[in-house]
Order: sequence, then C-alpha cells, then structure tokens
Amino acid sequence: MSLSTYRQEQRADDAAKAEQRRLDASAAEERRAERRRGEDERAARLRQQARQDREADRAARRQRRQERAEARSAALTPENIYRRGTLGLVTASGLASLPAQVLHFVGISPLLLPLPLALEGAAWVMAAGVAYADARNLPGWARWMLRSLVLGCAAFAAYINYGYGLSLVDHGLSEQDASTVGAGLAAVTILGPAVFEIRQWVSTIAAAVGSAEERDRRRHAARRRRHHRKVLRVANRLVSAAPFGALPAEDAWGRAWAIVHGSDEPCMTPDLHQQAVESADRMRTAQQHRKTSENAEESTESAAKRSTAELGESPAAAPAPVEADASAAAPDPAPVAGAIDRPVKAVAAAESRPRRRATGRVPESARSPRPKRTPEQLLDEARSATADWPIEELTAEAIRRAVRTAPTKARELRETLRAERAEETGQPPAAEAA
Repeated sequence: MSLSTYRQEQRADDAAKAEQRRLDASAAEERRAERRRGEDERAARLRQQARQDREADRAARRQRRQERAEARSAALTPENIYRRGTLGLVTASGLASLPAQVLHFVGISPLLLPLPLALEGAAWVMAAGVAYADARNLPGWARWMLRSLVLGCAAFAAYINYGYGLSLVDHGLSEQDASTVGAGLAAVTILGPAVFEIRQWVSTIAAAVGSAEERDRRRHAARRRRHHRKVLRVANRLVSAAPFGALPAEDAWGRAWAIVHGSDEPCMTPDLHQQAVESADRMRTAQQHRKTSENAEESTESAAKRSTAELGESPAAAPAPVEADASAAAPDPAPVAGAIDRPVKAVAAAESRPRRRATGRVPESARSPRPKRTPEQLLDEARSATADWPIEELTAEAIRRAVRTAPTKARELRETLRAERAEETGQPPAAEAA
C-alpha cells in the first residue's frame, strides 16, 4: 500500500468519524429538544389543570355563597320571621312563667311539683288542639271549646303568678315592686298562649285567602251562584243523584245550563241568541246601505269630473221654447165657482236624463281575479288601442273604456299620448275643451 492511498483512507476515516460525531450531536440535540417539549407540555398541562382547579374552586365558592344567600332569603321571609318569632316568644313566656308557678306550689308542698307542669302543659296542649282542629276543618264549636280551655288554664296560671309576685314583699321587695313583678308574671303567662293563638288565626286566614287566582276563582263561583240560582239548583241535584265523584261540578253545570236554557254553550240564553240575531241583521242592513251610498257617490263624482270633450258632447244652444199645448197637456179641469181665470204661460220643456240605478258592490268572492298592471304596461295597451285614432278622439273617457282603467289614470294616459302625437307631428298638443 502506497503512502497516498493510506492518507486517502485516513482522510476518509476522519471524515466518517466527523460525520458520525455530527450525527450523534444532532441526535442528542433532538433528544434534548424532545425532552424540553415534553417538559413544556407537562408544565402547560399542569398549569391548565391548576387553572381549571382554581376556577372550579371559585365556582364552588360562588355556588355555596349563592346557596347561603338563598337560604338566608328563604329563612328571612316575613312568614318565617313571624313563625319563628312567635315560637321564640312562646318559649320565653314559658321559661318566665313556669318557674314562678313551680316555686309557688313547691313552697306550699313538694308534692305539688307536678301541678304547675300539668297546668302549663294543659294550656299548650289545648292550643295545639286548636291548630289541629283548623288543619282538619273541624266544626267551630270544637275550636271555641279548646280556646276556652286554653283561656281558663292561662288565666289560672296568671293568677298564681300574680299572687307569687305579691308574696315577694316578704323577701324584701316593696309593695309597689312586688305588684309590678306580679303583673309582669301574669302578663307574660297570658302572652304566650295569646301570641300562639293569634299566629294560628293568621295562618288559618292566610290559608283560606290563598293566592290571587284562587281568590278570583272564589269570587267568580260566588257570582255564578248568585246570578244563576236555577242552574245551581239543577246542577246540585245532578251531582247528588250521580254516584260520588262520578260527575264533576263543571260537567254538572253544563248539563244544568242546557236543561234550564236549552243551549249547549254555558253562557248563552234564548234572549241573548235572539238579541245576537237582531244585531247581526241590523249590521248587514247598515253595511248594505253604506255600500249603496258609496256607489252612488262614486258614480256622481265620476260623471262630474268628465269634461264636455270627454263625454263626446258639444255645447249646443238651449232648446227652443215649446209652446204649451192645452190639448196635449192634461185635460182642462172642471170650472170651479169663484175661480179666477189666469193666462197659462209657455214654459220650456225640462230635459230629463235617465238616472243610473244604484246597485250594490259585487262581493270580492264573485269578482274575477284581474292582474294589476304597471304604468308601463298600461301605457303600452293604450298605445296599441289608440294607434289608429285621430288626435281629436284621444279623450280620457274613450281611453278609459278602451283599456278599462280608472278616470285619473285615463287622464294621465291622455296627456302622455297627446304629447307623443305632438312630438311626432311637430305641433303643440291641442288644449282640452272645458
């Protein structure tokens, strides 16, 4: 092997080793970049998870605050405050009145300890009985009997407490202070059952009144019973004759209405039906009269707006006076005594024109559908219809009849066509005859 070949191989080996080192360094750099990307992605996911956790915690805190606020709002309603406040007053009344009774009876004898408990408990049990009677809709006498028992027990307990307050004079209080203590104990003894009874009374009234819709429904039922007593009696008989719950009240009312008034609609009577028919007849008559008047006014206005040239008439001289012919006129009346003979003057014969009979408008359902023409289409039809007409015959009435349009549009077409004819002939348009 020559020296040059050895050196070439050496250089090739060095280049291969350098290329390998470069590839190894590139692969190591890619691995490091991949690790960095993975670490960045994990850090981003952790940050995203932490952010979501914080948002979830904030949402949970907001939800808890909202729930607490709703709970406070529900707890602080006037109804709950009244109910709980009443229970608080009742508890305070019992705690203030019961010890004085216990001390009073125990001071007499320890064996009398159950007496104040029974006395105070009887008052509250009877008060609860009033609430139970209201809930079960028991008769009024049962409620008032329970109320009288509550009042009796509370009054006796108040008497005992008042006596105990007066007895405190022996314990060093002045008579005035002892009287004040006794009155306070008696008042607080009465206060508890009284407040409880007032609360129950208010609750009963509130349950009876109910919502505005229920109140309106009760008022409507009361007016119905008051205004239609005959129908009510028949409906009650139908309900009582049917099995229990088989015939609803509204169905019974509808059948009773049909029986009493003969109408399936539970709001109409024969008088109301007759009144409705008469009102409908009057309305139809008024509408027909109005349509007839409108047609007559339109006909008169259309004839008044036409000029002499449009009507195809020329102003002629007034007709010559015609001498009155005695023989052609009515026969001479028989002479009357005392009558004065006066000469008969000649009178011009009045020209009579047959009047158009007013008719009603054709209903929309009977009219044939006619497409609405644009001004350009209408002008094209007018040009085609009047192509061979002389300019003297271009009148609004003739154009209106030819293309079947309104008088106003016919006058506009007349002016347009005359202007076109004048441009073609080079002469000014002829003035319209008055």
